[in-house]
Amino acid sequence: MKAVLKNYRQSPRKVRLIADLVRGKKVNEALASLQFVDKRASGPFAKVIKSAAANASQAGKNVEHLSITKVTVDKGTTYKRFMPRARGSASPINRRNSHITVELG
Repeated sequence: MKAVLKNYRQSPRKVRLIADLVRGKKVNEALASLQFVDKRASGPFAKVIKSAAANASQAGKNVEHLSITKVTVDKGTTYKRFMPRARGSASPINRRNSHITVELG
């Protein structure tokens, strides 16, 4: 089963740190380990894993035996902003988004 979170407002580089932490674990182990991680993305990541588990239970699968087979964090849209600088120039600010996909098997 699969669950997707699109346009999460944090850069993919930071979210991939959490993805590497939970990849290959059982669902209960992954949720337990996410509770003790000091990263902003751990809350939404846990929510996506719970959503994938709920999708699996709706399909008639036993959630106790499922593990996280595939986790991808892809680049989303980038909000482009500008900050005024000295002498009338401007420097760009890129606000990056990410798409989180979790598959259970």
